[in-house]
Order: sequence, then structure tokens, then C-alpha cells
Amino acid sequence: MELEAKKLEISGIVQGVGFRPFVYQLAIQCGVNGEVLNTASGVTILVEGDKKGIETFCSCVEKQSPPLARITHIDVQAATVTGVSGFSIVPSRGDARRTTLISPDVSVCDDCVEELLNPADRRHRYPFINCTNCGPRYTIIDDIPYDRPATSMKHFEMCVPCRSEYDDPMNRRFHAQPNACAVCGPAVTLFDNRRRLVTDPDPIEKTAALLKKGHIVAIKGLGGYHLAVDATNDGAVELLRRRKGREEKPFAVMSRDLDAVRRYACIGSGEEVLLLSRRRPIVLLKKRSATTGLADAVSPDNAYFGVMLPYTPLHYLLMEHPFAALVMTSGNISEEPICIDNSDAFERLEEIADFFLIHNRDIYLRSDDSIVRRSAGAERFIRRSRGYVPEPVFLKRKQPSVLACGGELKNTVCLTQTDRAFMSQHIGDLENLETYRFLELTVRHLCRILDFRPEIIACDLHPDYLSTRYAEAQTGMELVRIQHHHAHIVSCLAENRADGPVIGLAFDGTGYGSDGTVWGGEVLVTEVDHFDRVGHLSCVAMPGSAAAIKEPWRMAVSYLYEAFGDGVADLDLPVTAAVAPEKIRTAVQMIKGGINSPRTSSLGRLFDGVAAIVGLRTHVHYEGQAAMALETATGELNGNGYEFGWETVEGTCRIPVKSIIRGVVKDVRKGKSVEWIGARFHDTLIRLFTELCQQIRRDTGLKRVALSGGSFQNDLLLTGLIRELEGRLFTVFTHQKVPANDGGLSLGQAVAAAAMAKR
Repeated sequence: MELEAKKLEISGIVQGVGFRPFVYQLAIQCGVNGEVLNTASGVTILVEGDKKGIETFCSCVEKQSPPLARITHIDVQAATVTGVSGFSIVPSRGDARRTTLISPDVSVCDDCVEELLNPADRRHRYPFINCTNCGPRYTIIDDIPYDRPATSMKHFEMCVPCRSEYDDPMNRRFHAQPNACAVCGPAVTLFDNRRRLVTDPDPIEKTAALLKKGHIVAIKGLGGYHLAVDATNDGAVELLRRRKGREEKPFAVMSRDLDAVRRYACIGSGEEVLLLSRRRPIVLLKKRSATTGLADAVSPDNAYFGVMLPYTPLHYLLMEHPFAALVMTSGNISEEPICIDNSDAFERLEEIADFFLIHNRDIYLRSDDSIVRRSAGAERFIRRSRGYVPEPVFLKRKQPSVLACGGELKNTVCLTQTDRAFMSQHIGDLENLETYRFLELTVRHLCRILDFRPEIIACDLHPDYLSTRYAEAQTGMELVRIQHHHAHIVSCLAENRADGPVIGLAFDGTGYGSDGTVWGGEVLVTEVDHFDRVGHLSCVAMPGSAAAIKEPWRMAVSYLYEAFGDGVADLDLPVTAAVAPEKIRTAVQMIKGGINSPRTSSLGRLFDGVAAIVGLRTHVHYEGQAAMALETATGELNGNGYEFGWETVEGTCRIPVKSIIRGVVKDVRKGKSVEWIGARFHDTLIRLFTELCQQIRRDTGLKRVALSGGSFQNDLLLTGLIRELEGRLFTVFTHQKVPANDGGLSLGQAVAAAAMAKR
């Protein structure tokens, strides 16, 4: 029998996912000999045997790989036959070049859950049960290759049975780096908020009892702490809001299974797939119209619940108790990063939580729960974090090494390496020192585990963003500043592996414009390395500047002044009835005098203004609340919009909003419902920008449109524009791999900066 040999170099997510034992078992099945090992670039396989065995082996490596593996490239080359006998798994090898991919943290698998709940199993009720197919990855890794000494499990020496599993290539726990049991692994402990140990034979059972009594418990999880209360207990949920300083922003909830969720929320087939996926994100689900059974304060004045299913063994043990749902919100004081360290949690959360269920496995890098929704027939990210990071976005072509620092809100950072863009987990709003330090930590961590040395650093044009100041403070890199909305459109192009030019509709609340004004209702002809602003909403004043974001009545006054001039306070409208006349007169004087009233073209601010005019919100407690209220209140769209138009000024289409505002006010005076007015307003925007895109196509020949920016979290706007544009034979690019909001900004910055530096 003639022998041949092959060398396979495999890259992708192939470490810590059971890939080597899979290869070992496949080799035995195919009757071939050789070896497999982890390297800093992925996995290397040397295999020799007869031709048929080798062919079968090479074919099955890719087609039958483990569930968590993701192969991005296989290089197969002829090798020298050495006459090796048997097949072996050899120790990992570290190389100078590190390009392997790291698996995200994923939900505990069904096999482990079955063992967890089996009284006959030696890991019965062990809250850290895992195997190569599930459990923590990114949050416990400190370096690569991904081996136990490079994880937070290095402090736990395996007992004899665990070591036996770990060393057995035929066992599903072979080289499962977090492998442990109650004898040798991490353990949970319960304390009160004065750091006094609560002695109980089963701390998880005791925690469930405390939650039933209405207590707030800080629970250490996979990527950080949660603050938990019984979601059906009105008093407990209200107390959590007061202590956490979170007035109205919805809380996420966790339920045991789909049947429990269906009692209070509607689940479509797409949402069911998301809820049950290994990634276990928070999924936005429509509330049931009838009484939900959950406390009103869980998600006040909102049409949706944010829902997730259990994803750690500890969650499954808690949910054995008959909770309809538990609030599981980030373990932090509002606007600060979530706690991951036990001492830090006691210090920062002692005034919020009554009790702490902690464990002694370190979390190296915090990772908030991801948030997704089904919109316009696809999965759309609100927040991309645990379960998805650090999987890369694969780019159309190779890039230089770029570090992009993101924006101020919903910050993420992005590192590009060859044809891969590694976006970080959600960092948060860069409004305080704690979040800024988290940004620094995240950059250091990603650079270390990816062996990344950036040549270029990218940031937003805004000079006062902390992310911009971070970029400016770095040395040894070329600094490239990217306009906010240009970055939005390029991020959409990048995830769709598309090039420009395209018509870019960039709609959001705030972005620093090239002319120094606040942009946000932009129509851009966009290339990756440059853009032309070909259209925008007309600029109006933001009386009070940042105060106008938190007090939408100010934007209402500005739009009303633009449409009707003086005498705004005399208009008989819900907003003028709700706001003191002297406040309105002061705002008008600020607008007329240009006092602390920057100009803005923002579509987000237009949504705010209309929401205030019709009486939905004069003040908000979190970003986008007024716009969300208007979307929620809107009835079925019927194409009956308001009058609109645009005028061309020096080659740019300027879109006055006077006629739209006058139409809204006329309907309010007629006593039309908010549902009616909201539908007309949405219809107007959809028709307006569809017709404008048609005009630009006539002028330029461009037939592709990219939609990006936080306003496209509005399902009515997104769905309507896709429908109308595609109906007029445009190709439409949207976001499915990264958020449309500022959480996706860093991807666009990185790709645009690379192109601009090259140019």
C-alpha cells in the first residue's frame, strides 16, 4: 500500500472548541496516522496514510467540525511520509505571529444541563459545569494559545477524575480549559451587603428564597455582575430603580424557557431561534396586550420586553424555582461599567444590593449581555457583546493594522488585521473616568491576545470626545480623524463587503459635522475614503444645547419657532400646555439670540420635537426615549404623508421641515390621534428620502443605498425605506452584523481610516 502525507494549516475559531479531540477521533475513524497541535495561528495537522483515508479525512475536517468551531481557511500541502504510527495530540506551540480566533462565551450546552440536573451525576448541581462545546472563553482568557495556564482557571488544579477527562481525547471535556467539579473547581458563596457570610448548605437555593422575599441580589455571572429581583414583585422592581438611579429605561428579564416567556411576550419564529441560540442574547419581544403578570416598572411606557433565557449553569439552578421571570440588569450604578471583581462589586453595589452571590473564578474582561431584535426580516443588533465578541467581521480585502476608537455613546473599539475587523464588546458611554479606563483596558487586552501593533489610529472629528482624546494621546501611529456619519455609512459597507460609491442615508441624534454644526439627517454620496454631503434636513437651533436632548420640549419650541415665528407660547398644543410659558419664551429668546443654541440637522432631534408637540414626552430619562415613544404610538402606515420638498443650495439639497411641522400642528388642532399623526410623519420621511434618492440616481447614476445610524433602530422607518427603495429597484445595504447605532461606528472608522491613509 502506497502512503502519502499532508500538512493542514487551519485558521479560524479552532481552539477551546473541541477541535483537536474531533481531529483525533476523525483520524482513528479514517485509519490515518499523525499529529495535531494548537499554534498561535490556529491548528496544524500532519497526517499520513493511504490515499482514500487521507481524502476522507481532509473532506470531513471541514464538513464535520465541532459546533463552536468556525473554520475561515484551510491550507493543505503535500508533506513527507515519516512512517509515524498512531495519532497523537501534541502540546501547543506559541509562534511570533498570533492570528488565531478566540471563541465568544456561549451558553451551557444541553449535555451539560442534563448532567447538571441529574442526581446520579458527579456534577449534579455544580454551577460551573462545562465542556468543550460550551461555557466561558473570551472573558477568562489572558493570552493565547488558549490553554489553561493562560486563563483564570490556572488557579484551580484539577482533581484526578477531572484530569482524566481533560487528558482523554475521546471525552467531550478533553482540553476543556474551564473543566472542574465541586471537588477542585470554583465555588459560589453568599454574603450580605456588609460582607458577612451567609451560612447555608446551598447558597443558590438560599438566593432563590431571598429573591422570593423581595430582596435585591447581586449575582456574579459570566461577563460580570447582574442585579436581580423577582420581576413580578412591583415593590422590589421599584426599589431597584431607585437604588440604581435608573428611572425609566427598561430592565432585561430572564425566564426559564419559552413557555414561561410566552405568558407575557409574543415570540415569532425568528425570535425563538435567537432566544435558543448558543449566544443567548437579550431579545426584544412585543408585550402581550393582556396583563403580562410582570411588574409595570420592568418596562414602563414601552411596547417591548428585553428577554433572555438562562445561559449559565447557575442560571438554570436559579430558574428551577417557580419565577415567572427575574430582572437581570447590569450590575452597576447607571452610566458606569458593570462590576466584575468581587471587592469592587461590594464597594460599588453595597447601597443597591441586599445580598451578593459571588464566586472565585476571575473575570478578566467584562462583557455585557448582547441585545438584538428582529426587524425588516433580519436580526439587528442594538448591542453586540457577550456571545458574539470577539468573532471578527470579515472584510472584502486586507487592511493595514488600524485601531479605531469609536464615538462617545455606546462606545466600542475596533482592530483591523488582514481581512478581519475585531470589534470589542460594548464599552458604554464615555462620560466618566471609569468607562474611559475600561476603554484603555479593552484596547490593551485585545492588542495582547491578538498580538496587535497598530500602524494607524482613527477617531471621531469631535474634539471633546474622550475617545478622540485617547487617540490623540497615543504615539507611534498615524492619526486619522473620520467624520461621524461617513463612519456610519462605511461601517454598513464594510459589513456587507461592498465598496462605494453609494447613496448613504445617515440618520441619528448627534454627530459632529465637517462644518462645525450638529449633523444627523444626512444624505451622503459615499466612498470608503471620502464623501460628499448632497442633502440634509434644514438646520434648526438646539436651545440649551445638550439640555435639548434630555428635554424634547426645547426641540419642539425650536421647530415651532421655525414654522410659525414668534408667539410659540400662544399655540394651543399639548407641549405648550405642559411647559411653563416663561420657559418657552426664554427658549425662543435663546434661539433668536443664538445663545447656547447650536444648529442641528438631526433626524433624531426632529423625532424628539414631534414627540413633544403631540404630547408624548417633554422630558426623557434615556437616549432615544421620545423617538421610541413616537414609534410605539404610531398606527398603521397608509402612505398619507405631509407636504414636503427640498431646495438646492450650492449643489446641496436642503430639506425644510416647516411644512412637516405645520402639518403635524394642523392635525393636532383637528384633534387627530397620535396614532394618525405618527403614521403620517413616518410616511412622510419614507416618501421624502425615497424620492430624494431617486433624484440623486437621476443626477449621478447611483443605484445603491446604505442605511446607517441610530434612527434605523426604528422598525417602521427601516422597514418602510427598504420596501420603497427596493420597490424602485435600488440595492439597499443595511446592518445585520454590527449595530446601526454608534456601537458600529468603530468598524467604519477603521476601514475609512485605512483607505484615507492609503490615499
